[in-house]
Amino acid sequence: MPRRVTRAAVVGAAAVASLVLSACGSSGSAAPTTTTTSAVPVADCPLTGTPAPNGVPQRPAIAVKVDNYSLGPTPAEARPQSGLDYADIVFEEQVEGSITRYAAVFQCHAAPGLVGNVRSARQVDIQFLSQLSSPMLVHVGGIAPVIANIDASTIQNVDLGNEPQAEFNPPGRYPPYDDYTTTQAIWKLAPTRKTPPRPIFTYSAAPAGGRALLGVHLDWSGTSDIYWRWSASRGTWLRSYNVGSPSSPVIAPDVLADGVQNQAQNVIIQVVHITYGPWLENDLGGLEAQAQIAGNSGRAYVLRNGRLIAGTWTHGALTSPTVFTDTSGHVIALAPGRTWVELYPDVAPISFAFPATPAG
Repeated sequence: MPRRVTRAAVVGAAAVASLVLSACGSSGSAAPTTTTTSAVPVADCPLTGTPAPNGVPQRPAIAVKVDNYSLGPTPAEARPQSGLDYADIVFEEQVEGSITRYAAVFQCHAAPGLVGNVRSARQVDIQFLSQLSSPMLVHVGGIAPVIANIDASTIQNVDLGNEPQAEFNPPGRYPPYDDYTTTQAIWKLAPTRKTPPRPIFTYSAAPAGGRALLGVHLDWSGTSDIYWRWSASRGTWLRSYNVGSPSSPVIAPDVLADGVQNQAQNVIIQVVHITYGPWLENDLGGLEAQAQIAGNSGRAYVLRNGRLIAGTWTHGALTSPTVFTDTSGHVIALAPGRTWVELYPDVAPISFAFPATPAG
């Protein structure tokens, strides 16, 4: 059952009240009639909990698979990516070789330019995207069993290889890192789909409980050694990378092609168990990385407003939302804004940085 967003309102259901004030003065004449009109409720974006002053767009969520593999200095391989700073939610998943890949979800906000670079689909995409009310999954190819399973799911399969009008190849990029799309081009592929997704998170203006936190280090692999650090001045978590080595780390901002550093009001670390196989994903022998989310549960850490709230994630049926609860069993409310979900392996290290405790 979807959870109600605290600021959500029904679009177009404005109640207009008129109050007529009548009074008798010394002359016995009626006082002037005064009419007051209530403000029209502003709906909230279903996937961010932030106001949608013009109403929630009547369109589905789209999830664009974006690559995150780079070894050399930028521009090299996948980085810098484009369009992530306009996504409502970004999911980060592990694929073969401990490389990570993104599913950037757009619904309330359209990216003004290109989104990408776009890469192939994975089996685990079905596990976490099915909660988004039949989203459109945008990718470039995938192995046969994965594509068959996507087609059999509630997700709409959008392979750019079959939609040349929605694929763009900007100069300065080279295969396989040169496939891009736009959000508007994707929505044009489904003009009859008018239903927004239901909310999958609960929101609140202030955090309930938790512990002050400076940041977290998530060491996925040599190509994805990342840091999230709280910026009190900007009210957001900022993402950085280790571009050095494990022994001599060099922490650099994770900057997109438009010069904006990746950031989010919420970072959810959803700890999952990764298995490999049975399918080969590449000609180097890399096995498909799998994570069973539906019907499962595990540890979770929610970062919002400079605080860490530890708890548990639980997921029922495939199309139901993941529920995040604290150690007392209460649903953890997020800060309105963008959310970045790290589907983080249970065997990988997590290092939290807390403020120093005053002496004495």
